[in-house]
Amino acid sequence: MQSFLRTQGHSPRRYAALGAATAGVLLLAACAGGGTPAPSGSTGPDEGASDDTLYVGTVLPQTGNLAFLGPPEFAAVDLAAQELEAAGYPYTVEVDHQDSGDTQTDIATQSVGTLVSAGADVIIGAASSGVSFTFIDQVIDAGVVQISPANTSPDFTDYEDEGYYWRTAPSDVLQGRVLGNLMVADGAQTVGFITINDPYGTGLQENATMAIEAAGGTVTASALYNPGDTNLATQVAEVTADNPDAIAILAFAETAQIVPELVTQGFDASGMYFVDGNLSNSYNFPEGTLEGAKGTLPGNPADDTFRERLLEIDPELEDFSYAPESYDAVVLAALAAMQGSSPDSDTIRDNLQAVSRDGAKCESIEDCMALIEGGEDIDYDGVSGPITFDENGDPTEAYIGIFQYGADNQYEFVRTEFGSLNE
Repeated sequence: MQSFLRTQGHSPRRYAALGAATAGVLLLAACAGGGTPAPSGSTGPDEGASDDTLYVGTVLPQTGNLAFLGPPEFAAVDLAAQELEAAGYPYTVEVDHQDSGDTQTDIATQSVGTLVSAGADVIIGAASSGVSFTFIDQVIDAGVVQISPANTSPDFTDYEDEGYYWRTAPSDVLQGRVLGNLMVADGAQTVGFITINDPYGTGLQENATMAIEAAGGTVTASALYNPGDTNLATQVAEVTADNPDAIAILAFAETAQIVPELVTQGFDASGMYFVDGNLSNSYNFPEGTLEGAKGTLPGNPADDTFRERLLEIDPELEDFSYAPESYDAVVLAALAAMQGSSPDSDTIRDNLQAVSRDGAKCESIEDCMALIEGGEDIDYDGVSGPITFDENGDPTEAYIGIFQYGADNQYEFVRTEFGSLNE
């Protein structure tokens, strides 16, 4: 069905319901294995999926170069499961947390194999676009819905996914636009990039470059590094040689090596710009190192009430990046299952777009459930924003948060910019 629909110029999502019966047979075959022991800290099912259980697996970073993103994402998934239960959700929600590692390991594919064998109905993850590309075909072949709370690579938009891949974070077409405009608006006429060489980094750089040039700025240098590189002095020297007004660091944990090199080269923090992959409060730099640096982060920042709810799940949280998107991913999957009257993967796939748009507006789990129980179509607007899915499983509109570091090397919220990918 996939190749037929593509050759006809349509997305499989538009016709997902037509193949539900056939796909359901495939799903039963893929999920027939018995349950596996749940990893420490999870509540995985004892005997795989069942007709009255929504089995939510996560493939999120416990280790690797995005490990700082893991705690808020795991906490948000657990919070959603807890609040669904408290609201009287009609199915049992089981959560099984697995590690995604990073692109230097094979952890994610093993984790996905475990979840597929156990009968996962939906997989939340990965955080890294590069990691998701290592297992997306594995998930599609198994007929399991994948919802990433943090994948922003534009390459997912047209991926041949048979309707199984979705994301609650917007494409970097939007973040790149905001980042590029921010640097030029701050007075930068010349900009350099230090960029991780993976789909996330290069896609974000491409879109930021277009915005910079459209606003009258110039990109003077771009230095790529490969995941796992530990000595980045050459890249820093290459970019600072042209003395740009601003440098965008499109990186992950390697930022901890990049920033000291920039300081050594005499580059001021007020000209440094971070993105979602490295906007963190966990850097061990001398006081004042990051003062004045700015960063962008897709999504609506977690407000105080939501943070308090997350801290009840994990009191040790320091960062809240992509927690709203992780929470909304679980809630959307749960509402799609309820709308379709079955917590299986194909039902979730076939109803995800419907619960995100064109119905009665609702923001809380309780309100959305009441509308569904009353026979209403719903339009869930979550803690991360409106989340209006298009036919590709992308949010069509979203907030991009802008943040700035203080002398304590902690970032603070400045403002949000709202944008549409249809512009």
